[in-house]
Amino acid sequence: MRVEVLYSAGCPNHPPAVSRVREALRAEGVTANVFEVEVKNADSANAVGFLGSPTIRINGQDVEMEARMHSGSRLMCRIYSHYGYQAGVPPVEWIRAAIREARNA
Repeated sequence: MRVEVLYSAGCPNHPPAVSRVREALRAEGVTANVFEVEVKNADSANAVGFLGSPTIRINGQDVEMEARMHSGSRLMCRIYSHYGYQAGVPPVEWIRAAIREARNA
């Protein structure tokens, strides 16, 4: 399983996103390396389809189901909306669901 956290330098939500990914992996009983990928400029953002910092992908799939249909890139902070609340990191439930999806694929 490939687990990636894509981020921009200085993003305050990068460390909490990595922690949340590790928490989700432990909760699901999955051992996997977490690759932290810095997106340094607009060209690299376009190349990887970066939707903002932080972006979490499991086997290349964004943990936010709706984001999987978006194209383009954004070199900015990412906001996740969940049950009317906005946060700089996705809910652990989304990450766990993406891990289960990848495990069952």
